[in-house]
Amino acid sequence: MELDFEHCYRAVDSRDPRFDGCFYTAVRTTGIYCRPSCPAVTPKRENVTFYPSAAAAQRGGFRACRRCRPDAAPGSPEWDIRADTVGRAMRLIGDGVVDREGVPGLAGRLGYTERHLNRMLTTELGAGPLALARAQRAQTARILVETTDLGLAEIAFAAGFGSVRQFNDTMLEVYARSPSQMREKQPVGRGEAGVVNLRLAYRPPLHAESLLAFFAGRTLPGVDEVVDGAYRRGLNLPHGSATVSLRPGDRVVHATLRLDDVRDLAPAVARCRRLFDLDADPVAVDGLLGADPALAGAVAGEPGVRVPRAVDGFEMAVRAVVGQQVSVAGARTTLGRILKAAVVLVAVGEPTPIPQTDTTARLAGFPPADVIAALPDTAFGMPTARRATIRALAEAVAAGKLDLDPTADRTETVARLTELPGIGPWTAGYVAMRAIGDPDVFLPTDLAARRGAEALGLPATAKTLSSYAERWRPWRSYALIRLWRAA
Repeated sequence: MELDFEHCYRAVDSRDPRFDGCFYTAVRTTGIYCRPSCPAVTPKRENVTFYPSAAAAQRGGFRACRRCRPDAAPGSPEWDIRADTVGRAMRLIGDGVVDREGVPGLAGRLGYTERHLNRMLTTELGAGPLALARAQRAQTARILVETTDLGLAEIAFAAGFGSVRQFNDTMLEVYARSPSQMREKQPVGRGEAGVVNLRLAYRPPLHAESLLAFFAGRTLPGVDEVVDGAYRRGLNLPHGSATVSLRPGDRVVHATLRLDDVRDLAPAVARCRRLFDLDADPVAVDGLLGADPALAGAVAGEPGVRVPRAVDGFEMAVRAVVGQQVSVAGARTTLGRILKAAVVLVAVGEPTPIPQTDTTARLAGFPPADVIAALPDTAFGMPTARRATIRALAEAVAAGKLDLDPTADRTETVARLTELPGIGPWTAGYVAMRAIGDPDVFLPTDLAARRGAEALGLPATAKTLSSYAERWRPWRSYALIRLWRAA
C-alpha cells in the first residue's frame, strides 16, 4: 500500500487520532513504532518510516511503543469497507482463522493459493498472513498477561503460539519486555476465572445512544439485553461460548468478556468490534452525509451514528426473515417462541447442543442452524411459506452452502440468499448490511425508510428515493440508519 509521506507526517505532527490504525510511524533512532496520535515529541522527518500495518513495522525490526500502545489502536476503516480478497483476508485473520486453520485454511477459504495470497497481502500491507497473525497473537497475549491470572504457559497456547519459547521470543521482540517483566507491575487476584476486562478503542465521535436504542428494541430473552447503559449478549465462539458486556465510554468501549475458553479472546474481540461498528470512520461518513441539506441537521445533532451489526450471520438472517412485513414487537414474540422450542429440543439430546442460559449472569448465543432446521412446524408460529424459508435458510447454512459471515463474498452471498424461496432484495440487503458488513446498502422499499425520508422532506416513493440515495454512496447503510431514526 502506497503511503504519502507528507500526509502521514502532517497527521503525526498534529497527533490526529483519526489516523490511528490507518498507518504506523516507525522511528529509526529509537527503534519503536507508534500510532499517529502518540503524545511523544514529533520525530524528525529524516528519522521516520511509515508502515501500513503493525506487522510490517515489526517485520522491519521495530518494537511497539509502551506509551501509546499502537497494537490497541482501532482497526483500519479500509478493511471495514473493502469487499475484495485482501479485505476479506484481514477480517478472517482478525477472527483467528490462521491460528485455528493455518495459512492453508485461510487460502482455501478465499480460493487462492498460499503463495498468491502471501504476495497480495505483502504488496498491500508489507507483511504476509503469518506475520499479520503473529502481530495479533502478541496483542492477545499482552491483554491476557495484563488482565488475567492465567499462567504464562497457558497464555502462550491460549494466544495461539506454538510453544512457550516462541511466545517469549515474540513478546520480547515486539514489546522489548519478557512476559514475566510485563506482569511484574500488575496486581494479583484479578477476580473471576475466564473474565477479561479490556477497552476497545474507536474513532470519535460515537453516538452510543442510537446503538443502544436499536439493540434494546430487538433483544431476545436469554440471548441479549440492554441494562444500565450496557449491551450484554451471548456469543458462540470456535472453542466455546461467552457472555460479553459492552459499555460505551469516552474514546473506548469498556468490554467485559466471560469466556469458556480463553483461546477465543481474539475472535470475541473481533466480533464485539464488529457489533458496534468500531472500526468505522465517522468523520468520512458524516462529512459526506452532512453535505446533503436534508441530512445536515441530523448529522450535526447526532454525530457518529453507526450501523448496528451482528456477531452471528445466521441469527441475523433468521431475524430478517421473521421480521418481514411484521412489527419489531411482533418479530420479537415469534423469535422468542422459536428460542423456547430450540431449548426444549436441545434438552432431549438432539441434535447439537447450544449454551444453556444462566439467568443470573450468562447469556446464550443464538441456536445454530442445524437446531433450527430440526424444529417441528409448531415451533415457528408463522405462515407456511415463511416457515419454509427459515427451514431452507437453516439447511443451506448447516450444509455449508451459504456463508453469512463478514468474511464472505458480498455479491455471491446476496445472490445465494435471493435464490432461497421467500427471500427477496429487502431481506438479502438487510443481511448484507448488518451481518456481512456492507456499508453501502440501501432499502428503498422499506416502510420506515420511506417514512423517515418523508419526515426529512425527501422523495418518499421507492423509485425516487432510490435514485436520490445515489448521492450517499458509498455510505448508504449509514444514511438508512439515519432515515430510520428520523421515522
